[in-house]
Amino acid sequence: MSVVAGPVDASTARFAGLDIAPDLVVLIVSYQSAADLRLLLDSLRVEAIGRHMRVVVADNASTDGSVDIARAPGDVVVVETGGNLGYAGGLNAAMSHVGEAPAILVLNPDVVLEPGCIAALENRMRVSGAGIVVPRILDAVGALSFSLRREPSVIRALGDALLGNLWLSRPEWLSESVRSERAYSSPHRIDWATGAAILIDRTAWDAVGQWDERFFLYSEETDFFQRVRRQGFDVWFEPSATVRHREGGSGSSEELVALLRVNQVRYIEKHRPRTAWLHRALLVVHEELRRNDPTHDCARRALRRRALWSDLPAARFDAVDPAAFPSASVIIPAHNESSVIARTLAPLAALAASGALEVIVVCNGCSDGTADIAARFAGVTVIELAETSKVAAMNAGDEVAMRWPRLYLDADVEVDPAALATAIRALAGDGIFAARPAVRIDADGASPAIRAYLRARHRMPSMTQAMWDVGVYGLSRAGHDRLGSFPPATADDLLVDHLFAPGRKLILSGPAVTVRMPRTAEGLLGFLVRSRRGTAEQSLDTGALSLKELLGTITGLGSAVDAACFVGFALAARYRTANRTMHAGRASGAPARESDDSTR
Repeated sequence: MSVVAGPVDASTARFAGLDIAPDLVVLIVSYQSAADLRLLLDSLRVEAIGRHMRVVVADNASTDGSVDIARAPGDVVVVETGGNLGYAGGLNAAMSHVGEAPAILVLNPDVVLEPGCIAALENRMRVSGAGIVVPRILDAVGALSFSLRREPSVIRALGDALLGNLWLSRPEWLSESVRSERAYSSPHRIDWATGAAILIDRTAWDAVGQWDERFFLYSEETDFFQRVRRQGFDVWFEPSATVRHREGGSGSSEELVALLRVNQVRYIEKHRPRTAWLHRALLVVHEELRRNDPTHDCARRALRRRALWSDLPAARFDAVDPAAFPSASVIIPAHNESSVIARTLAPLAALAASGALEVIVVCNGCSDGTADIAARFAGVTVIELAETSKVAAMNAGDEVAMRWPRLYLDADVEVDPAALATAIRALAGDGIFAARPAVRIDADGASPAIRAYLRARHRMPSMTQAMWDVGVYGLSRAGHDRLGSFPPATADDLLVDHLFAPGRKLILSGPAVTVRMPRTAEGLLGFLVRSRRGTAEQSLDTGALSLKELLGTITGLGSAVDAACFVGFALAARYRTANRTMHAGRASGAPARESDDSTR
């Protein structure tokens, strides 16, 4: 960072564009933030003097002119997310344009930075080696905001429920909030803080990965801080760095109060599932003791009835305009897929015919009518290979593809174009190397044992927050450059998942593609054997980690039965894989394509 001597007119300071490598990236998620954005951007210009600061505003479909205000100066990177994705979803969308910045500053749109704030945060990060540093926060009239928090626990939930504001100076084990003014007078390690302003070291972000979009609003920062600490990074408070926070930028309503409480339950269910029932009961007590406040009525109902959670504010995606569909190449390797290829191509037909998408079907070793069916779709390029190899097909598709990013799609995946659009947008910048859209698992007609397996699998974060075993993912140009050509391997998606750090890939929410799971036990075992063969080829064995994670999902009899089914199928697949390897050995060359007929 260069040093600027003498007074400088901050109004002439410019933010770094996409053609300049930034030394800091500021991420702002805006939603109906027109009243606040100008003040924040003005305060950031003062901080931008002498540094290469890139400012990215992810706008969640505002209708008040927020996008126009952000774009007006001409040096702010604006990402239109395509809907109201919530705070976590907006941050993930903004990550598409962080480049190689060593640090990321996350700001609410209704804050204003005091001069020297960023330098003080950076200095604390440098001397402490912290993964996160947060500033002192003042409210709109300059009063200290009690923004520091302790890790949620059952005892603290009990203290907050029974004592509330009656005994503010109670011991720390009885309160989640830190209300002692002395705690805000000196730098020190903390558990977490409200998310109005957070400086995050890039190494920590890359180790932790994306923000959890299940929270939409509230508790998303609690979850992120917790995961950063779990990775071994410290979190620090720096009082010499100050921001002013108007608050209320997200609005206030009975539904938002309910969402606050519900997301506290979601957080505990994610990180401490065995005590979640007790924590939820204490939150019910908390709300019952505040029956005289009508703004808590919705929260009381929601805490008692999980069915009401779907009525609370959640991510909303706008319809995708075909005329503005983001450009990309879609490569579909296909081996004897005549029964499903038309179903996969039909939703992409108009986009291929108009040239909005480059769609390439690579028929490898086909002896059926796959190529003829694909060729009937206008705008679809069909390549035929004699070799039966998914890897060879993907490399052949890459050789003729002209666009970036690239999406790789199994021929039996049912596509929602809006789902592909979310992945394409995420890969359009310089910060994300790999991404995949949300996935809906279709298990209609599956046996009870398979449904139990899938329920257990869904409860395990490592099984749902990964690139593999879903049949679709995308690579940016930079990501593909790091990969090179696809090597001979059974599990190309597993290879991609392990190639990039968590912070360099996105598992998106919102519109989803549909993946049909096997309906029969034999089909599921075949699916699992192929997965195990892929992990073996790449010298990976996640069995111990998966077992530990699975045990953590058991909270009652139902989840225990589901876990037992999961273990049964996993052990059977492990045995079958070992048996085949011992008796047949592994075939030379690229592995042959296999398919599950129960889903066709």
